[in-house]
Amino acid sequence: MANKSILIVDDEEAVCWSLRRAFEREGFRVGVAASAEEAFEVAPRQRPDVIILDVRLPGMDGIAALNQLNQLTNSAPVIVITAHGNLSTAVRAVEAGAFDYIAKPFDLTTAIEAAHRALKRPSPKLGTDNQHETAESSEEIVGRGPAMQGVFKRIALVAPHDACVLITGESGTGKELVARAIHRHSTRREKPFLPVHVAAMNPNIVESELFGHVKGAFTGAGHTRPGLLSLADGGTVFLDELADIPLSVQAKLLRVLERQEVLPVGGNTPQQINVRILSATHGDLPRAVSLGQFRHDLYFRLNVFAVHLPALRDRTEDIPLLAEHFLRRFDPRVLPLTPDIIRFLQARPWRGNVREFRNALEHAAIVARGGVLLPEHFPSAVAGPSADTLEERLVVLIREWVREQVDKHAGNEPADLHLKLLDAVEPALLDEVLKHLHGNRLVAARWLGLARATVRKLIRKHLAPDEPGDDEIS
Repeated sequence: MANKSILIVDDEEAVCWSLRRAFEREGFRVGVAASAEEAFEVAPRQRPDVIILDVRLPGMDGIAALNQLNQLTNSAPVIVITAHGNLSTAVRAVEAGAFDYIAKPFDLTTAIEAAHRALKRPSPKLGTDNQHETAESSEEIVGRGPAMQGVFKRIALVAPHDACVLITGESGTGKELVARAIHRHSTRREKPFLPVHVAAMNPNIVESELFGHVKGAFTGAGHTRPGLLSLADGGTVFLDELADIPLSVQAKLLRVLERQEVLPVGGNTPQQINVRILSATHGDLPRAVSLGQFRHDLYFRLNVFAVHLPALRDRTEDIPLLAEHFLRRFDPRVLPLTPDIIRFLQARPWRGNVREFRNALEHAAIVARGGVLLPEHFPSAVAGPSADTLEERLVVLIREWVREQVDKHAGNEPADLHLKLLDAVEPALLDEVLKHLHGNRLVAARWLGLARATVRKLIRKHLAPDEPGDDEIS
Protein backbone atom coordinates (compact mmCIF):
# COMPACT_ATOMS: atom_id res chain seq x y z
CA MET A 1 0.00 0.00 0.00
CA ALA A 2 2.58 2.49 -1.14
CA ASN A 3 1.91 6.10 -0.19
CA LYS A 4 -1.10 5.14 1.93
CA SER A 5 -1.17 6.46 5.46
CA ILE A 6 -2.79 5.09 8.61
CA LEU A 7 -3.24 6.71 12.02
CA ILE A 8 -3.43 4.45 15.08
CA VAL A 9 -5.13 6.00 18.12
CA ASP A 10 -4.70 3.81 21.21
CA ASP A 11 -3.25 4.38 24.67
CA GLU A 12 -1.79 0.86 24.93
CA GLU A 13 1.82 0.92 23.78
CA ALA A 14 1.89 -2.81 23.02
CA VAL A 15 -1.14 -2.51 20.74
CA CYS A 16 0.33 0.47 18.90
CA TRP A 17 3.68 -1.28 18.49
CA SER A 18 2.10 -4.45 17.06
CA LEU A 19 -0.17 -2.54 14.69
CA ARG A 20 2.65 -0.22 13.57
CA ARG A 21 4.90 -3.15 12.66
CA ALA A 22 2.09 -4.99 10.86
CA PHE A 23 1.05 -1.99 8.76
CA GLU A 24 4.60 -0.91 7.99
CA ARG A 25 5.21 -4.40 6.59
CA GLU A 26 2.15 -3.77 4.38
CA GLY A 27 3.76 -0.58 3.06
CA PHE A 28 1.70 1.95 5.02
CA ARG A 29 3.05 5.15 6.49
CA VAL A 30 2.03 4.89 10.15
CA GLY A 31 1.28 7.61 12.69
CA VAL A 32 0.43 6.97 16.36
CA ALA A 33 -1.53 8.95 18.96
CA ALA A 34 -2.20 7.97 22.57
CA SER A 35 -5.39 10.02 22.98
CA ALA A 36 -8.14 11.66 20.98
CA GLU A 37 -6.70 15.08 21.76
CA GLU A 38 -3.29 14.04 20.40
CA ALA A 39 -4.98 12.59 17.31
CA PHE A 40 -6.59 15.98 16.65
CA GLU A 41 -3.07 17.44 16.43
CA VAL A 42 -1.50 14.61 14.42
CA ALA A 43 -4.31 14.05 11.89
CA PRO A 44 -4.12 17.42 10.03
CA ARG A 45 -0.36 17.00 9.56
CA GLN A 46 -0.43 13.32 8.60
CA ARG A 47 -3.63 13.38 6.51
CA PRO A 48 -4.31 9.65 7.09
CA ASP A 49 -6.20 7.55 4.57
CA VAL A 50 -7.46 5.25 7.34
CA ILE A 51 -7.78 5.63 11.12
CA ILE A 52 -7.76 2.83 13.70
CA LEU A 53 -9.43 4.23 16.82
CA ASP A 54 -9.77 2.69 20.28
CA VAL A 55 -12.98 3.45 22.20
CA ARG A 56 -11.56 3.78 25.70
CA LEU A 57 -8.99 6.55 25.72
CA PRO A 58 -7.76 8.96 28.39
CA GLY A 59 -9.85 12.11 28.14
CA MET A 60 -12.37 12.08 25.30
CA ASP A 61 -13.53 8.59 24.30
CA GLY A 62 -13.03 7.39 20.75
CA ILE A 63 -16.62 7.49 19.55
CA ALA A 64 -17.09 11.02 20.85
CA ALA A 65 -13.99 11.97 18.85
CA LEU A 66 -15.27 10.53 15.58
CA ASN A 67 -17.09 13.65 14.39
CA GLN A 68 -14.05 15.92 14.84
CA LEU A 69 -11.72 13.36 13.23
CA ASN A 70 -14.07 13.21 10.23
CA GLN A 71 -13.83 16.98 9.85
CA LEU A 72 -10.02 17.03 10.27
CA THR A 73 -9.35 14.20 7.80
CA ASN A 74 -12.01 14.82 5.16
CA SER A 75 -13.95 11.79 6.44
CA ALA A 76 -11.16 9.21 6.33
CA PRO A 77 -12.69 5.79 7.11
CA VAL A 78 -12.43 4.93 10.81
CA ILE A 79 -12.06 1.38 12.15
CA VAL A 80 -13.18 1.30 15.78
CA ILE A 81 -11.54 -1.23 18.12
CA THR A 82 -12.51 -2.00 21.70
CA ALA A 83 -12.00 -4.54 24.47
CA HIS A 84 -15.22 -3.47 26.20
CA GLY A 85 -17.76 -3.78 23.42
CA ASN A 86 -21.49 -4.24 23.76
CA LEU A 87 -24.50 -3.53 21.59
CA SER A 88 -24.56 0.14 22.64
CA THR A 89 -20.92 0.61 21.63
CA ALA A 90 -21.44 -1.07 18.27
CA VAL A 91 -24.52 1.02 17.48
CA ARG A 92 -22.88 4.25 18.59
CA ALA A 93 -19.85 3.50 16.43
CA VAL A 94 -21.91 2.84 13.30
CA GLU A 95 -24.25 5.79 13.91
CA ALA A 96 -21.23 8.07 14.37
CA GLY A 97 -19.91 7.02 10.95
CA ALA A 98 -17.38 4.26 11.73
CA PHE A 99 -16.44 2.14 8.73
CA ASP A 100 -15.89 -1.03 10.76
CA TYR A 101 -15.96 -2.29 14.34
CA ILE A 102 -13.49 -4.87 15.70
CA ALA A 103 -13.51 -6.37 19.19
CA LYS A 104 -10.27 -7.05 21.06
CA PRO A 105 -8.47 -9.38 21.09
CA PHE A 106 -8.20 -9.62 17.32
CA ASP A 107 -5.78 -11.07 14.82
CA LEU A 108 -3.56 -8.49 13.11
CA THR A 109 -4.72 -9.91 9.78
CA THR A 110 -8.26 -8.83 10.66
CA ALA A 111 -7.16 -5.22 11.11
CA ILE A 112 -5.11 -5.27 7.90
CA GLU A 113 -8.00 -6.70 5.88
CA ALA A 114 -10.36 -4.09 7.34
CA ALA A 115 -7.96 -1.31 6.34
CA HIS A 116 -7.72 -2.62 2.77
CA ARG A 117 -11.52 -2.76 2.54
CA ALA A 118 -11.74 0.79 3.88
CA LEU A 119 -9.45 2.05 1.14
CA LYS A 120 -11.64 0.54 -1.57
CA ARG A 121 -14.82 2.38 -0.66
CA PRO A 122 -15.89 5.52 1.19
CA SER A 123 -16.81 5.41 4.85
CA PRO A 124 -20.61 5.33 5.31
CA LYS A 125 -21.98 8.50 6.87
CA LEU A 126 -24.78 7.19 9.06
CA GLY A 127 -24.86 10.13 11.43
CA THR A 128 -22.63 12.33 13.53
CA ASP A 129 -24.50 12.69 16.78
CA ASN A 130 -23.13 11.00 19.84
CA GLN A 131 -26.27 9.06 20.62
CA HIS A 132 -26.70 6.75 23.60
CA GLU A 133 -29.15 4.05 24.48
CA THR A 134 -31.11 4.06 27.65
CA ALA A 135 -29.61 1.90 30.37
CA GLU A 136 -32.57 -0.45 30.14
CA SER A 137 -32.26 -1.12 26.42
CA SER A 138 -28.47 -1.45 26.40
CA GLU A 139 -28.66 -4.32 28.89
CA GLU A 140 -31.28 -6.40 27.11
CA ILE A 141 -28.74 -8.34 25.05
CA VAL A 142 -25.76 -9.21 27.22
CA GLY A 143 -22.36 -10.43 26.09
CA ARG A 144 -18.72 -9.45 25.78
CA GLY A 145 -17.22 -12.48 24.07
CA PRO A 146 -16.28 -12.59 20.39
CA ALA A 147 -19.45 -14.46 19.36
CA MET A 148 -21.76 -11.76 20.71
CA GLN A 149 -19.50 -8.96 19.48
CA GLY A 150 -20.17 -10.28 15.99
CA VAL A 151 -23.93 -10.21 16.67
CA PHE A 152 -23.77 -6.63 17.99
CA LYS A 153 -21.87 -5.52 14.91
CA ARG A 154 -24.42 -7.06 12.53
CA ILE A 155 -27.33 -5.49 14.43
CA ALA A 156 -25.64 -2.09 14.25
CA LEU A 157 -24.94 -2.43 10.53
CA VAL A 158 -28.44 -3.48 9.45
CA ALA A 159 -30.59 -1.47 11.88
CA PRO A 160 -30.60 1.85 9.94
CA HIS A 161 -31.70 0.13 6.72
CA ASP A 162 -35.08 -1.32 5.73
CA ALA A 163 -33.68 -4.66 4.58
CA CYS A 164 -35.38 -7.88 5.66
CA VAL A 165 -33.41 -9.75 8.33
CA LEU A 166 -33.52 -13.49 9.05
CA ILE A 167 -32.50 -14.28 12.63
CA THR A 168 -31.45 -17.87 13.27
CA GLY A 169 -30.38 -19.82 16.33
CA GLU A 170 -31.53 -22.48 18.72
CA SER A 171 -34.61 -21.99 20.90
CA GLY A 172 -33.92 -19.74 23.86
CA THR A 173 -31.00 -17.82 22.35
CA GLY A 174 -32.88 -14.49 22.25
CA LYS A 175 -34.04 -14.05 18.67
CA GLU A 176 -36.90 -11.72 19.59
CA LEU A 177 -34.51 -9.56 21.63
CA VAL A 178 -32.38 -9.14 18.51
CA ALA A 179 -35.44 -8.20 16.46
CA ARG A 180 -36.46 -5.61 19.07
CA ALA A 181 -32.92 -4.19 19.09
CA ILE A 182 -32.94 -3.84 15.30
CA HIS A 183 -36.27 -2.01 15.46
CA ARG A 184 -35.14 0.19 18.37
CA HIS A 185 -32.11 1.41 16.42
CA SER A 186 -33.95 1.86 13.12
CA THR A 187 -35.67 4.90 11.64
CA ARG A 188 -38.98 3.17 12.52
CA ARG A 189 -38.32 3.24 16.26
CA GLU A 190 -41.28 5.58 16.93
CA LYS A 191 -43.68 3.26 15.09
CA PRO A 192 -45.12 -0.10 16.23
CA PHE A 193 -43.04 -3.23 16.75
CA LEU A 194 -45.38 -6.18 16.33
CA PRO A 195 -44.18 -9.72 17.16
CA VAL A 196 -46.20 -12.45 15.43
CA HIS A 197 -45.69 -15.97 16.80
CA VAL A 198 -46.76 -18.03 13.81
CA ALA A 199 -46.44 -21.39 15.58
CA ALA A 200 -49.03 -20.32 18.16
CA MET A 201 -51.63 -19.40 15.52
CA ASN A 202 -54.36 -21.70 14.26
CA PRO A 203 -53.23 -22.75 10.73
CA ASN A 204 -56.76 -22.16 9.45
CA ILE A 205 -56.77 -18.48 10.36
CA VAL A 206 -53.12 -17.49 9.75
CA GLU A 207 -54.05 -15.76 6.49
CA SER A 208 -56.87 -13.78 8.09
CA GLU A 209 -54.71 -12.83 11.07
CA LEU A 210 -51.85 -11.55 8.91
CA PHE A 211 -53.76 -9.89 6.06
CA GLY A 212 -57.16 -9.16 7.62
CA HIS A 213 -60.58 -9.90 6.06
CA VAL A 214 -63.60 -8.10 4.71
CA LYS A 215 -67.11 -8.48 6.03
CA GLY A 216 -68.70 -11.73 4.86
CA ALA A 217 -65.40 -13.26 3.68
CA PHE A 218 -66.21 -16.45 5.60
CA THR A 219 -68.66 -17.75 8.16
CA GLY A 220 -68.38 -15.62 11.28
CA ALA A 221 -66.79 -12.63 9.52
CA GLY A 222 -69.43 -10.17 10.68
CA HIS A 223 -67.31 -7.09 10.06
CA THR A 224 -64.17 -5.97 8.23
CA ARG A 225 -61.04 -6.46 10.28
CA PRO A 226 -57.49 -5.23 9.51
CA GLY A 227 -54.66 -7.76 9.70
CA LEU A 228 -51.56 -7.62 11.85
CA LEU A 229 -49.47 -6.35 8.92
CA SER A 230 -51.76 -3.36 8.50
CA LEU A 231 -51.76 -2.65 12.22
CA ALA A 232 -47.97 -2.35 12.11
CA ASP A 233 -48.05 0.16 9.24
CA GLY A 234 -44.94 2.34 9.39
CA GLY A 235 -43.24 0.02 11.85
CA THR A 236 -41.72 -3.45 12.06
CA VAL A 237 -43.28 -6.91 12.01
CA PHE A 238 -41.36 -9.80 13.57
CA LEU A 239 -42.43 -13.20 12.24
CA ASP A 240 -41.30 -15.82 14.74
CA GLU A 241 -41.08 -19.50 13.72
CA LEU A 242 -41.14 -18.57 10.06
CA ALA A 243 -41.09 -22.21 8.87
CA ASP A 244 -44.65 -22.70 10.22
CA ILE A 245 -46.22 -20.30 7.71
CA PRO A 246 -48.48 -22.41 5.45
CA LEU A 247 -47.49 -22.62 1.79
CA SER A 248 -50.85 -21.14 0.81
CA VAL A 249 -50.01 -17.95 2.74
CA GLN A 250 -46.39 -17.66 1.59
CA ALA A 251 -47.32 -16.29 -1.87
CA LYS A 252 -49.33 -13.46 -0.30
CA LEU A 253 -46.45 -12.65 2.05
CA LEU A 254 -44.13 -12.43 -0.94
CA ARG A 255 -46.50 -9.82 -2.41
CA VAL A 256 -46.16 -7.77 0.78
CA LEU A 257 -42.37 -7.81 0.45
CA GLU A 258 -42.29 -7.00 -3.27
CA ARG A 259 -45.14 -4.47 -3.53
CA GLN A 260 -45.76 -3.33 0.05
CA GLU A 261 -49.45 -4.15 -0.22
CA VAL A 262 -51.85 -6.61 1.41
CA LEU A 263 -54.98 -8.22 0.03
CA PRO A 264 -57.49 -8.98 2.80
CA VAL A 265 -59.25 -12.35 2.73
CA GLY A 266 -62.36 -11.96 0.58
CA GLY A 267 -61.22 -8.59 -0.73
CA ASN A 268 -60.53 -7.45 -4.29
CA THR A 269 -58.62 -4.23 -3.68
CA PRO A 270 -55.02 -4.38 -2.36
CA GLN A 271 -54.17 -1.97 0.45
CA GLN A 272 -50.85 -0.16 0.53
CA ILE A 273 -48.80 -0.56 3.71
CA ASN A 274 -45.27 0.30 4.80
CA VAL A 275 -43.71 -2.33 7.04
CA ARG A 276 -40.30 -3.84 7.61
CA ILE A 277 -40.24 -7.63 8.00
CA LEU A 278 -37.88 -9.32 10.45
CA SER A 279 -38.19 -13.07 10.83
CA ALA A 280 -36.73 -15.90 12.87
CA THR A 281 -36.48 -19.66 12.90
CA HIS A 282 -34.63 -22.31 14.87
CA GLY A 283 -35.23 -24.93 12.17
CA ASP A 284 -33.36 -25.77 8.98
CA LEU A 285 -35.07 -23.44 6.52
CA PRO A 286 -32.78 -24.26 3.53
CA ARG A 287 -33.75 -27.92 3.98
CA ALA A 288 -37.44 -26.94 4.05
CA VAL A 289 -36.83 -25.09 0.77
CA SER A 290 -35.16 -28.14 -0.79
CA LEU A 291 -38.10 -30.33 0.29
CA GLY A 292 -40.63 -27.94 -1.22
CA GLN A 293 -42.06 -27.01 2.18
CA PHE A 294 -41.01 -23.35 1.90
CA ARG A 295 -40.94 -21.13 -1.18
CA HIS A 296 -37.41 -20.47 -2.38
CA ASP A 297 -38.28 -16.98 -3.68
CA LEU A 298 -39.77 -16.02 -0.30
CA TYR A 299 -36.74 -17.44 1.52
CA PHE A 300 -34.35 -15.29 -0.52
CA ARG A 301 -36.48 -12.16 0.01
CA LEU A 302 -36.60 -12.69 3.76
CA ASN A 303 -32.93 -13.60 4.01
CA VAL A 304 -31.45 -10.37 2.61
CA PHE A 305 -29.36 -10.05 5.78
CA ALA A 306 -28.75 -12.82 8.32
CA VAL A 307 -27.99 -12.66 12.03
CA HIS A 308 -27.10 -15.97 13.69
CA LEU A 309 -27.27 -16.22 17.47
CA PRO A 310 -24.78 -18.61 19.11
CA ALA A 311 -25.92 -21.22 21.60
CA LEU A 312 -24.98 -20.50 25.21
CA ARG A 313 -22.56 -23.47 25.16
CA ASP A 314 -20.61 -21.61 22.47
CA ARG A 315 -20.16 -18.46 24.56
CA THR A 316 -19.58 -19.68 28.10
CA GLU A 317 -17.27 -16.72 28.68
CA ASP A 318 -20.46 -14.59 28.87
CA ILE A 319 -22.04 -16.68 31.63
CA PRO A 320 -20.68 -14.64 34.61
CA LEU A 321 -21.87 -11.42 32.96
CA LEU A 322 -25.29 -12.91 32.19
CA ALA A 323 -25.60 -14.22 35.76
CA GLU A 324 -24.84 -10.80 37.27
CA HIS A 325 -27.26 -9.13 34.85
CA PHE A 326 -30.16 -11.42 35.76
CA LEU A 327 -29.42 -11.51 39.50
CA ARG A 328 -29.55 -7.68 39.66
CA ARG A 329 -33.09 -7.94 38.36
CA PHE A 330 -34.20 -10.91 40.48
CA ASP A 331 -32.63 -10.12 43.86
CA PRO A 332 -29.91 -7.47 44.33
CA ARG A 333 -29.26 -8.91 47.80
CA VAL A 334 -27.63 -12.05 46.36
CA LEU A 335 -23.94 -11.98 47.25
CA PRO A 336 -21.26 -11.80 44.51
CA LEU A 337 -20.76 -14.97 42.50
CA THR A 338 -17.99 -17.22 43.80
CA PRO A 339 -15.44 -18.88 41.49
CA ASP A 340 -17.00 -22.27 42.35
CA ILE A 341 -20.50 -21.25 41.26
CA ILE A 342 -19.14 -19.68 38.06
CA ARG A 343 -17.39 -22.96 37.21
CA PHE A 344 -20.61 -24.82 37.99
CA LEU A 345 -22.65 -22.54 35.71
CA GLN A 346 -20.12 -22.80 32.88
CA ALA A 347 -19.93 -26.59 33.11
CA ARG A 348 -23.69 -27.18 33.22
CA PRO A 349 -25.32 -28.02 29.85
CA TRP A 350 -27.81 -25.20 29.20
CA ARG A 351 -29.83 -27.00 26.54
CA GLY A 352 -32.54 -24.34 26.71
CA ASN A 353 -29.86 -21.65 26.25
CA VAL A 354 -30.31 -18.19 27.79
CA ARG A 355 -34.01 -18.80 28.46
CA GLU A 356 -33.25 -21.84 30.62
CA PHE A 357 -30.29 -20.06 32.22
CA ARG A 358 -32.47 -17.08 33.20
CA ASN A 359 -35.22 -19.23 34.69
CA ALA A 360 -32.73 -21.37 36.64
CA LEU A 361 -31.10 -18.25 38.09
CA GLU A 362 -34.47 -16.86 39.14
CA HIS A 363 -35.20 -20.17 40.90
CA ALA A 364 -31.79 -20.12 42.60
CA ALA A 365 -32.19 -16.48 43.72
CA ILE A 366 -35.50 -17.36 45.38
CA VAL A 367 -34.00 -20.32 47.22
CA ALA A 368 -30.78 -18.50 48.21
CA ARG A 369 -32.81 -15.67 49.87
CA GLY A 370 -30.08 -13.11 49.46
CA GLY A 371 -27.19 -15.35 50.41
CA VAL A 372 -24.38 -16.99 48.46
CA LEU A 373 -25.55 -19.02 45.45
CA LEU A 374 -24.78 -22.74 45.72
CA PRO A 375 -25.27 -25.55 43.16
CA GLU A 376 -28.07 -27.06 45.24
CA HIS A 377 -30.11 -23.86 44.79
CA PHE A 378 -30.59 -24.63 41.09
CA PRO A 379 -33.30 -26.85 39.59
CA SER A 380 -32.29 -30.10 37.94
CA ALA A 381 -30.79 -29.77 34.48
CA VAL A 382 -33.11 -30.28 31.53
CA ALA A 383 -32.74 -33.85 30.31
CA GLY A 384 -32.00 -34.71 26.72
CA PRO A 385 -29.83 -33.04 24.08
CA SER A 386 -30.91 -29.82 22.43
CA ALA A 387 -29.40 -30.63 19.06
CA ASP A 388 -31.54 -31.92 16.21
CA THR A 389 -29.12 -34.33 14.49
CA LEU A 390 -26.80 -37.09 15.67
CA GLU A 391 -23.78 -35.04 14.61
CA GLU A 392 -24.97 -32.04 16.63
CA ARG A 393 -25.70 -34.23 19.65
CA LEU A 394 -22.20 -35.68 19.44
CA VAL A 395 -20.72 -32.17 19.43
CA VAL A 396 -22.82 -31.27 22.48
CA LEU A 397 -21.60 -34.36 24.36
CA ILE A 398 -17.96 -33.70 23.46
CA ARG A 399 -18.25 -30.10 24.66
CA GLU A 400 -19.74 -31.29 27.96
CA TRP A 401 -16.95 -33.85 28.35
CA VAL A 402 -14.28 -31.19 27.74
CA ARG A 403 -15.87 -28.81 30.28
CA GLU A 404 -15.99 -31.62 32.84
CA GLN A 405 -12.31 -32.38 32.26
CA VAL A 406 -11.33 -28.72 32.53
CA ASP A 407 -13.33 -28.36 35.73
CA LYS A 408 -11.77 -31.53 37.13
CA HIS A 409 -8.26 -30.25 36.43
CA ALA A 410 -8.91 -26.65 37.54
CA GLY A 411 -5.63 -25.10 38.62
CA ASN A 412 -3.57 -27.81 36.93
CA GLU A 413 -2.61 -28.53 33.36
CA PRO A 414 -4.86 -31.36 32.05
CA ALA A 415 -2.49 -33.95 30.55
CA ASP A 416 -3.07 -35.42 27.08
CA LEU A 417 -6.66 -34.23 26.72
CA HIS A 418 -6.68 -35.12 23.03
CA LEU A 419 -5.47 -38.66 23.69
CA LYS A 420 -8.03 -39.09 26.47
CA LEU A 421 -10.80 -38.13 24.08
CA LEU A 422 -9.54 -40.57 21.46
CA ASP A 423 -9.28 -43.33 24.06
CA ALA A 424 -12.88 -42.63 25.06
CA VAL A 425 -14.29 -42.51 21.52
CA GLU A 426 -12.17 -44.85 19.36
CA PRO A 427 -13.18 -48.16 21.00
CA ALA A 428 -16.90 -47.49 20.50
CA LEU A 429 -16.33 -46.30 16.91
CA LEU A 430 -14.31 -49.40 15.99
CA ASP A 431 -16.67 -51.77 17.75
CA GLU A 432 -19.81 -50.39 16.08
CA VAL A 433 -18.28 -50.31 12.58
CA LEU A 434 -16.92 -53.85 12.87
CA LYS A 435 -20.24 -55.17 14.21
CA HIS A 436 -22.10 -53.54 11.34
CA LEU A 437 -19.66 -55.03 8.80
CA HIS A 438 -19.53 -58.45 10.50
CA GLY A 439 -15.84 -58.08 11.30
CA ASN A 440 -14.66 -57.27 7.76
CA ARG A 441 -11.56 -55.18 8.48
CA LEU A 442 -10.81 -54.30 4.87
CA VAL A 443 -14.22 -52.68 4.39
CA ALA A 444 -14.02 -51.16 7.89
CA ALA A 445 -10.76 -49.45 6.93
CA ARG A 446 -12.45 -47.91 3.89
CA TRP A 447 -15.41 -46.74 5.99
CA LEU A 448 -13.11 -45.18 8.55
CA GLY A 449 -10.82 -43.64 5.94
CA LEU A 450 -7.80 -45.33 7.50
CA ALA A 451 -5.10 -47.69 6.28
CA ARG A 452 -5.78 -51.36 7.02
CA ALA A 453 -2.61 -51.54 9.10
CA THR A 454 -3.81 -48.57 11.21
CA VAL A 455 -7.16 -50.26 11.83
CA ARG A 456 -5.31 -53.43 12.88
CA LYS A 457 -3.23 -51.44 15.40
CA LEU A 458 -6.30 -49.70 16.81
CA ILE A 459 -8.12 -53.02 17.22
CA ARG A 460 -5.11 -54.42 19.04
CA LYS A 461 -4.97 -51.30 21.24
CA HIS A 462 -8.64 -51.04 22.13
CA LEU A 463 -10.44 -54.30 21.43
CA ALA A 464 -8.03 -57.24 21.30
CA PRO A 465 -4.83 -56.61 23.28
CA ASP A 466 -3.69 -60.21 22.85
CA GLU A 467 -3.85 -60.13 19.08
CA PRO A 468 -0.37 -60.32 17.44
CA GLY A 469 1.12 -57.02 16.35
CA ASP A 470 2.35 -56.12 12.85
CA ASP A 471 5.90 -57.14 13.67
CA GLU A 472 4.67 -60.63 14.57
CA ILE A 473 2.75 -61.22 11.33
CA SER A 474 4.60 -62.61 8.34
